[in-house]
Parts: sequence; structure tokens; C-alpha cells
Amino acid sequence: MAEFQEPILVTLDQYRRLPVREDVVQELHWGQVVTVTRPTMRHAKLQSRLVRLLRPKAEHLGVAEVVFRALPEYDLRGADVAFVSRERWDTTADDDNLRGSPELVIEVLPPSNTKSEIQEKAALCLSTGGQQGWVIDPKRKTVTITHPDGRAVTYRCGESIALALFDSGN
Repeated sequence: MAEFQEPILVTLDQYRRLPVREDVVQELHWGQVVTVTRPTMRHAKLQSRLVRLLRPKAEHLGVAEVVFRALPEYDLRGADVAFVSRERWDTTADDDNLRGSPELVIEVLPPSNTKSEIQEKAALCLSTGGQQGWVIDPKRKTVTITHPDGRAVTYRCGESIALALFDSGN
């Protein structure tokens, strides 16, 4: 019988020393190097539109496609759109990445991600500093907003989304 072997976890320091690959985009998830797909133009245009729509409401927050360290030693991920408090943005060292999750993480659901992958990322972000996780489903034309307490609200095309996160002075 084959003996079970624990996977070897890659630390952030080890990940940063890996050779840069131009052919793929890689992230560090739970200590494992994973290849993620590059966004299509539709995806990129939606990201850009989200930033333009939300920027006037969130001028006091940093706006970026930000790379963050949800789990300090074993995780390095990107967000399609993220909002980070000015204080956290300004105090993150230039040669590091944001520690913990941005206050708001917005993901555009690409066809390549499964629902469970998106739910896993939302749970991770909401348990490491995130205040809201948004999942945009362009196919269904919905936005699902999840809060740290697990409460989720789905908005459909034409419905207004409450932006309380930006009104609270965070």
C-alpha cells in the first residue's frame, strides 16, 4: 500500500525566489503554487468599469488591483478590484504586499472558476480582514455581496446596491 505524504508547503519567501514565468500568471494559495488564467478583454473592461463607478464613492480609500497576503507565510493572491483603507495602503512597505485581505474584494466570475473556488476565496478574505466580498456574475447579471457574518445579498440587473462600507468612514 502506498504511504500518504503530506504536500510540501511553499512559503512566501520561497515563492518570491521562484523564476518569473512570462507564459502564465501564478499565485500562492494555501502554500501551493497555482496557475490562474489571464482575464479576457470583457473581464478587464468590467474591472475598469467597476473602478470608475466606485471611485467617486470611495475617494478616501485606495483603489487598486492589489496583491495581498491573506495568510502571511503561505498565501499571495490578487483581486480583480480591491478597496483598501488609506492608512493600510500607506503603511504597506513598497517591497512587500498588503498583509491580510483588503476591506473590499470584488471578483468577476470567470468561466474557469468554480463556485466552490470563489466561495473559498470569499471565506478566506472575510476571515482575514475583509469587510465585504462581492462576486459579479456577468452571465446571470448579478452581484452577490457577502459579509463576515455569512450574510449574503444578491442584487440583480437594475437594482441599486447599498454602499454602506463607503459611508461608514472606513
